[in-house]
Amino acid sequence: MSDYLDLEQLLQVPYVDPDLGFDISPSGSRVAFSWNLSGRWEIYILDLGGKVDPQQITTGEGAKFAPRWKPDEQGLAYILDIDGSEEYDIYEYDVASKEHRNLTPDTPYAILPVYDWSPDGNLLAFCANRDGRFDTYMMRAEGGQLRKVLDLPHSDEKVHWSPDGSHLAVVVEGSGQDYWTYLVPKIDGEPNPIAIDGDPISAKDVCWSQDSQRLAFSSNLSGTYEIGVYQIDSGSIDWLTDGDGENESPDWSSARLITYITSHGPRSDLKVLTLETRESVTIQLDLGVIYSPKFDSQGGQVYFVFENPQHPNDLWSYSLTTQTSRQITHSLPDAIDIKKLTVPEEVLYPSLDGTEVPALLYRPSNPIDSPPAVIHIHGGPNWLTQFIWDPLIQHMVSREWVVLAPNYRGSTGYGREWQLASRFDFGGVDTEDVAAGADFLIRQAIADPDRIAVTGASWGGYLTMTCLTQYPNRWRGGSAVVPFLNWFTGHSNSREDLQHWDLENFGDPEKDHDLWYQRSPYFFLDRVQAPVQMICGAHDVRCPESETTQAYEQLTKLGKECEYILYPDEGHSFLKVENQVKSKQQQVKFLARYLEEGK
Repeated sequence: MSDYLDLEQLLQVPYVDPDLGFDISPSGSRVAFSWNLSGRWEIYILDLGGKVDPQQITTGEGAKFAPRWKPDEQGLAYILDIDGSEEYDIYEYDVASKEHRNLTPDTPYAILPVYDWSPDGNLLAFCANRDGRFDTYMMRAEGGQLRKVLDLPHSDEKVHWSPDGSHLAVVVEGSGQDYWTYLVPKIDGEPNPIAIDGDPISAKDVCWSQDSQRLAFSSNLSGTYEIGVYQIDSGSIDWLTDGDGENESPDWSSARLITYITSHGPRSDLKVLTLETRESVTIQLDLGVIYSPKFDSQGGQVYFVFENPQHPNDLWSYSLTTQTSRQITHSLPDAIDIKKLTVPEEVLYPSLDGTEVPALLYRPSNPIDSPPAVIHIHGGPNWLTQFIWDPLIQHMVSREWVVLAPNYRGSTGYGREWQLASRFDFGGVDTEDVAAGADFLIRQAIADPDRIAVTGASWGGYLTMTCLTQYPNRWRGGSAVVPFLNWFTGHSNSREDLQHWDLENFGDPEKDHDLWYQRSPYFFLDRVQAPVQMICGAHDVRCPESETTQAYEQLTKLGKECEYILYPDEGHSFLKVENQVKSKQQQVKFLARYLEEGK
């Protein structure tokens, strides 16, 4: 009988959504959040002062995310994604009647999921690509016609209303990989960016002060992300942090306190800073990752989401009065033995050009001689491998596979220079960094040289395929999940905001044709020597299903060993637990076929 950790059991462990956030009610009495406790992403409300379990308020098809309380707390907005296509609608839940109403029905355009109520609850502000590009609009709370309030050459991403209702702070795509923030008057007046000497600067994670006179934000202008405060009247910037890790996601308590996250590579801590003294307190939980800290209305509690390799994402709080933390939701079932879950170690290894690459290394608890190994590549590329809950990796390690997860050049978390190191060189230095991970495992006698596979999703799927085509002799197999392989078709079939990012960071498909061609693994599939698996979703707007289909057809013509799996009811991120289970079981089955030969 196998001692493997049960992959299906691990994948069915629920977790609170960390990405699109939770919301504390204006009175501070309730929290709304998205949780897949039932196997579907639903919205839950929890009374923070009572002992009642979280109440599920949504049902039916689709995934629900990003709850936002109406200022009077009589309504709660959320977004609905029916099929993974990211064609969101905004719904409102009436707390008294328990009825749900679609505020944006029959919209033949996409709406982005970071939106906001006006302070009086009469208007909604959000970003939509009604005219082909994501611009910022206002709409009456009951629905109806849109009024465009910001029309820039770049796509808008996120919108936040000032507490006095006079302005919107809109985060937009800027140059390169920067985000800029514009202050947009509600009625009249020109939008103005957070700028120095008239030039917009990197500014994201914006949060208004309670008096609407200041805006806290994070910026990597100096080389690492720091917290700044922008004065609305004067346009001056006061920098609150200076060089202690990557400081992001600020939130105001009052005129005197700001909370934020400080990350050091794959780990993060919560901090609370007193503005008058500039002294900060570090709140450390276990080794792991913190998301989206928010003060309650009184400023005595900070709420956040936390996860690590032995605990899924859950809501937590920290009391400034008692200086204690409390877990609010409890996703991990008692049946899971956390002692069997592996905590990785941080390592550095030389890339092919000698550059040191940070990575997380998972070693089996009972290692065998010359075990197989998997290089697990994160997506993004503006993302990083962290100390997170990852059922797939835990299962692979339980099979006595070594797993190496590199934070290749282009990853966030290690400063601006590292993040931009692959710009205009995609499929180059990042591929080298991943391939060098296999060399590291061999050189250190950590893994069997003949049994190393590579896998990843999204950008990780792309790098899986660049590894298989550029360094074909290193791999026993490769599994690419929701990948893209052809820069030309991937670009032409993408949304305008995604195309803008391509142009800013990889050049023009005509002017830079040779580069785009050389870094498209589709044109070099004849070099593939290892078996390939490709998994995709039919509604994927980021890495269209056609990318995988055309590659599979070409690999088949070339006589290569290839497995193609399409999920007709999913998009880029698989939303249904049963599909997550099935797809990852297929991923492991494919890799085990080649890594455990003769076992």
